[in-house]
Amino acid sequence: MSDEITRCPKSAFPPLLHEIPKPPEQLWIRGSLPQSTEARWLAVVGSRKYTPYGKQVCEHLIEGLRGFPIVIVSGLALGIDACAHKAALHADLTCVAVPGSGLDWDVLYPRTNVNLARTILDRGGALVSEFEPKLRAAPWTFPQRNRVMVGLSHAVLVIEAEERSGTLITARLASDYNRELLVVPGSIFSAASKGAHQFLKLGATLVTSPQDILDTLGFEHEAKNHSIDWSSLTPDERMVLDILGGQPTERDVLIKTLQKQAAEANALLSMMEIKGLIAEELGVVRMK
Repeated sequence: MSDEITRCPKSAFPPLLHEIPKPPEQLWIRGSLPQSTEARWLAVVGSRKYTPYGKQVCEHLIEGLRGFPIVIVSGLALGIDACAHKAALHADLTCVAVPGSGLDWDVLYPRTNVNLARTILDRGGALVSEFEPKLRAAPWTFPQRNRVMVGLSHAVLVIEAEERSGTLITARLASDYNRELLVVPGSIFSAASKGAHQFLKLGATLVTSPQDILDTLGFEHEAKNHSIDWSSLTPDERMVLDILGGQPTERDVLIKTLQKQAAEANALLSMMEIKGLIAEELGVVRMK
C-alpha cells in the first residue's frame, strides 16, 4: 500500500476527466489509479440511509460484475457509498474513492470509514481528491467532489435516492456530462426511492440485473454462469442450479426433484429469482 499523497497534474488525469466543464486544476492521490485502457469506470451512488433492499441490491449487482475489468467509483460516504466499496472489494474489483475532504488521515471524512479507505489502498485501489490534503469536509465540498466522481466514470448507477438528496446532484451531473445514467427501481411505497424514480421517468436506463450494467458498459454477453459466485451459494441453491443445468424445467417438476415441502421449495425459488440466479416464465424455470 502506498501511504504517500502525490499531486497529479492535469496532463496525467484519466482521459474522461478532461471532458467535463472546468475540470480540476489538480488531483491529490493516495495509491495507484488504474491504467488499463480497457477498464470501464462505474460510479455507484445512493442514500446514506439505505434500506435492507438497497444494500441487497448493491451487493448483488456489484457481485455480478466479478471478473470484468470494471473500476467501482464512489464517495466513501456512509450508506450506499461504503456498501459499494465493500461489495467491490468482495468481488475483487478495483476501487477508487473520492471523499468530500482532503486525503490527510487526520481529516479524511467520514472518520468511521478510515479503515475502509486503508483497505481500498491495500487492495490496489486509490483515494482521489481535488482538495488540498488537509482540507476538512464542509457542505460545499460534497457537490464539488461529485463532479469529479462523475467525470472519472463512464456511467453512474443510482441505488436509492430520496426526493431531496445529494445523490440527485450526481445523477443530474451524469446527464450534463453525457454519461450513462443507470437507476435501480425501488418500492413505490419507499421514500428512499422517490428521487431515483424521477430519473426513470426522464429516461434513465432501468437496471434489474448485473447484465444491464454490463450491456451499458459495452461488454458482450457472457456465458450465463459467468457472474455466479458459486462459493457464495447455499447448498440448496447449488442443488437447484445443478438440476437445471442450463435446461429449462417446469416448476412442478423442479419442486418434485428437490424433494422438499412445497412451501419451502417455493420460498427457495422466489429468493433465487430475487437474487437473479433464475427466472420463471409461464411455469418454466431457467438459469439466468
